[in-house]
Amino acid sequence: MGKNIKWGILSTATIAVNAIIPAILSAKNSEAAAIASSNPKVDEWARKFNIKQVYRSYDELLHDEEIEAVYIPFPNHLHKEWVIKAAIKGKHVLVEKPAALTSEDVMEMVQICKEHKVLFMEAFMYQFQPQHLFVKEIIDSGEIGEVRHLSSTFTFPLNIHQHTHEFRLNAKHGGGSIWDVGCYCIHAAKTLIKEELKSVYVSGRFHPDHHVDMTATGILTFSRDVTASFHCSFEESFRNTYEIHGTKGTIFLPNAFCSDRVDGGLGEVTVMNGGGEIRTELFKANQYVLQMEHFAECILAGKEVWYSGTETFHNTRVIEACYQSLTEEKIVHL
Repeated sequence: MGKNIKWGILSTATIAVNAIIPAILSAKNSEAAAIASSNPKVDEWARKFNIKQVYRSYDELLHDEEIEAVYIPFPNHLHKEWVIKAAIKGKHVLVEKPAALTSEDVMEMVQICKEHKVLFMEAFMYQFQPQHLFVKEIIDSGEIGEVRHLSSTFTFPLNIHQHTHEFRLNAKHGGGSIWDVGCYCIHAAKTLIKEELKSVYVSGRFHPDHHVDMTATGILTFSRDVTASFHCSFEESFRNTYEIHGTKGTIFLPNAFCSDRVDGGLGEVTVMNGGGEIRTELFKANQYVLQMEHFAECILAGKEVWYSGTETFHNTRVIEACYQSLTEEKIVHL
């Protein structure tokens, strides 16, 4: 039996207890060794997941020499501080998206991780679902011709009255639909379109009291006149899709970012080619487990992660440009 990476989980955030800790428990090379939180329920969660070590503060966990990697799911504005603290303590870092609220902060975080010889990765878990590898294979095969446009949507209804203190409604804490879900759409476009991004234009609606974007629609223009559009919202029914249009066909994913919500992790890709053929391929996999296994394997093998800090930097730059466009109501050139 191979070695397991000992993980420390900072906080009892919903995504940590609902997705990440169960994924660590299911991963072939990982162990949930410690959890830290001032939340009184931390002991209850520790018992449920059989996590032996409980800390009342994050700093205490970072001082634990047995912990090799940490998962950080804090509100967006706190990511930089704790990524740097973890790196200085020699912990490999998997941080929830968005990794930081400025590209400058991302650069600093990545550099400090390099200086302390620890791995850094932003947790865009969706990209580990095998359906996206299949999409890339279809594009590379030429079956749908040259990619001309990608359209994506990620929306869900956020109950404002129930979540008054939700960080997603706090502009200073990195709230807003683009930071929360639009970032997935932008990431997918930059990953699947191989051209250089030239400009962005975004329009949307800000909440009159919370001052965060509740809904946003954007156009990304790449070289060779390839485009991508995205739509994200806290005010609409749940959708998470992308569609790629080529000169000879189309690819459609109905569960592009949250395949874990369907039958325990079901990806679905429909390909419509120029010959009129329509076929659908299914991919059963837990994208969270695959993410944790990949990060742990990179630590064990001493190799770089699939999604690098440099790519995180460039993705954050695009999001910054989107917010500039939305605020100033103009096209922003990159």
